[in-house]
Amino acid sequence: MSKENVNQEAIYDARTLGVPKMMVLGFQHMFAMFGATVLVPALTGLSVSATLLFAGLGTLLFHLLAKGKVPAFLGSSFVFLAGYWAIAPNGEPELLPYACFGVAIAGLVYVILSALFKVFGAKKVMRFFPPIVTGPIIIAIGLCLSSSAIANCEANWWIAILAIVVVVASNIWGKGMIKIIPILLGVVVSYVVAALTGNVDFTAVKEAAWIGLPFQMQNTVFSLIGKADTSLLITSVITIVPIAIATMIEHIGDISAISSTTGKNFIADPGLHRTLLGDGLATTLASLFGAPANTTYGENTGVLALTKIYDPRVIRIAAYLAILFSFCPKFAALVSCMPTATIGGVSLVLYGMISAVGVRNVVENKVDFTKSRNVLIAAFILVLSIGIAYSEAGAISFSIGSATISLTALAVGALVGIILNAVLPGKDYEFGTDLQGDTSVNFIIQ
Repeated sequence: MSKENVNQEAIYDARTLGVPKMMVLGFQHMFAMFGATVLVPALTGLSVSATLLFAGLGTLLFHLLAKGKVPAFLGSSFVFLAGYWAIAPNGEPELLPYACFGVAIAGLVYVILSALFKVFGAKKVMRFFPPIVTGPIIIAIGLCLSSSAIANCEANWWIAILAIVVVVASNIWGKGMIKIIPILLGVVVSYVVAALTGNVDFTAVKEAAWIGLPFQMQNTVFSLIGKADTSLLITSVITIVPIAIATMIEHIGDISAISSTTGKNFIADPGLHRTLLGDGLATTLASLFGAPANTTYGENTGVLALTKIYDPRVIRIAAYLAILFSFCPKFAALVSCMPTATIGGVSLVLYGMISAVGVRNVVENKVDFTKSRNVLIAAFILVLSIGIAYSEAGAISFSIGSATISLTALAVGALVGIILNAVLPGKDYEFGTDLQGDTSVNFIIQ
């Protein structure tokens, strides 16, 4: 098949292109998800190698449960960052397994929602999660994270600004693949400049082995067996599980976007119950072994739109490549040496875009703010989430017996929003298969 035809016609079976071209396309998908995926462990202290391994394994699991029909790649979710930082604010190795436990339970909430979709149908379930609830929650997530981005930028504002400029310029004026990977380009350019100016210590890279295991058992949830702090486990679950509300809505938007891009209705076949199940179990599996939560990636949907090659086999090639790279500790060390200012600059864009996604969610679904109920729901979610996040305590704590439970700002805001939406009269949202599109922003979220 000629290059001209490849660019003009949608291709659903990439085998017609031959193995070499399929491999190149697989590498393209891997690099599309790469920058955002490895940034999450860099921000949280989780293992980069484990992240790549379970991004690959999670993607393969998703494809298995979705009958191999949906061309989606699962990478690290940014939305759960607030949860990790609530439990392990400085990436403490002894606390990260507790955070991962909470995320693992959040992944099981996907399984519950998947079952509800199967039994009751999407319309009945989604009436509890309308845009007036999910939009403000997503807005609050980005705003609650914003202070950490500024703190990281303060390490070296010039390096941070360079990362921001590259990301923005690549996304606005870039062509082809450059437009798809602005996050990766921002990281690489600012990282290189920081290295050339003597702002990076590569000692860890020199000492790291070329080949090694992607994770260590002492960094997994299994390390808590027999010695776990029960109150901290409960706190982690209550704190992190509500965040799954936003990511599940994001998942539905992503599947809608992929359906629109490829011209196939994946909401109907294989169905949201299967895709949610795959996403949730991939998140639980990754979290148990000390890797970040997984989510369907908008970056890779952008690659689909760019190439018009919609064969899920190409995505699976990218998954195998991610697994392969996970066995290289030297590469993981290179990522871990990333300058704090580089992380801050990229994070500043990412967190701002998370909030922008929430605004987009509200606007595109035409939420009626002339109705008092909608104003009240949004107001309580935003004020509680942001107000508690920036209060002296940073959370709401209470005791149940001998256990002390802490609810993060986002958990409080989400729970109050869901309850108010359920009890206040005047609901006007009806979920349908003709969704408004992706709830993530092209190159960013997740």
